[in-house]
Amino acid sequence: MPRYIHQLKNWPDFTWDNEVLMSLLSNIHYKQGRLQGQMQLLGFALRDETSLHVLTLDVLKSSEIEGELLQPAEVRSSLARRLGMNIAGLVPADRNVEGVVDMMLDATQRYAVLLDKERLCSWHAALFPTGRSGMYKITVGNWRADHDGPMQVVSGPLGRERVHYEAPASAILEKEMQVFLDWFNAAGSMDPVLKSGIAHLWFVTIHPFDDGNGRMARAIADMQLARADGNKQRFYSMSAQIRLARNAYYTILEKTQQGNLDITEWLLWFLNCMDAALDATDNLLQGVLHKAAFWDMHHNTPINERQRAMINKLFDGFTGKLTSSKWAVLTKCSPDTALRDIQDLLQKDILEKETAGGRSTSYVLKGK
Repeated sequence: MPRYIHQLKNWPDFTWDNEVLMSLLSNIHYKQGRLQGQMQLLGFALRDETSLHVLTLDVLKSSEIEGELLQPAEVRSSLARRLGMNIAGLVPADRNVEGVVDMMLDATQRYAVLLDKERLCSWHAALFPTGRSGMYKITVGNWRADHDGPMQVVSGPLGRERVHYEAPASAILEKEMQVFLDWFNAAGSMDPVLKSGIAHLWFVTIHPFDDGNGRMARAIADMQLARADGNKQRFYSMSAQIRLARNAYYTILEKTQQGNLDITEWLLWFLNCMDAALDATDNLLQGVLHKAAFWDMHHNTPINERQRAMINKLFDGFTGKLTSSKWAVLTKCSPDTALRDIQDLLQKDILEKETAGGRSTSYVLKGK
């Protein structure tokens, strides 16, 4: 008896209940339209800032779902350089960061270009520039070969592993992927948001590569959502929402892959995630507008480049507490200079001391 959906006779003829999905899908389309309208009113600079923030979240959170933690400053800097954005405080990026950024930008900026094997393999090569996943050598830039047995998703200690999923055999990958790519590239009447959810599930079920399939599936879903929006700029992050519900994400994938070809439950989960992602953009917009209003108010205030860079870091999401010693390290200045910078911003009513106290005095933006 077939254990996984790709072993079923009618694979990959997915079905779903439109009546169950229709209300949520209509609400999502309404929110998409409203968001696009809001963005058009912002102007180029604020749209760019919002899109950069969302793309940074997408790269960070998609990697984080797989347990890989990237440096936010490196991701933001790599994206800004590639997008030609002139922002303060750019830092060099690790080649692993550059690879994920390359994939994400190719997917979202070139969303109208057909997806093919060569393009997917180039994404994969960018994700694994050393030819290894952690300590293990893998096939890079080509479909997996299954030299060590079938591709399985497992958890648990050695000798007591639990198999969550077993992918199609490598011998049929070429055929399986061609069917997927023909469907993904074809024009049709299918709702473009539903197509994104189906593409995500279908690709990760085939699992064509030795590693990186989850990140690539999410990039493909984002590519289809960019097509749905007809816009290179991204204003909501699916990966950020999936990361918040990572356990539920893996649970629904496993349940769907061990079920039948009715994927209503998976699509309902995907749409709820997208609905939450669109709602989260409202909070993001408030932060972008607050930042823009701050710089508009202080356009004549004398602020040096170190101060400007640190203020922007505080607006963009500073990890931990800001102390004078951290200021000195991040701006590459002496402790005395860092303290003078901070004292100056305190006098200008831009920073304030945190009330929590502790061994080191820390500072926050006033009113943020």
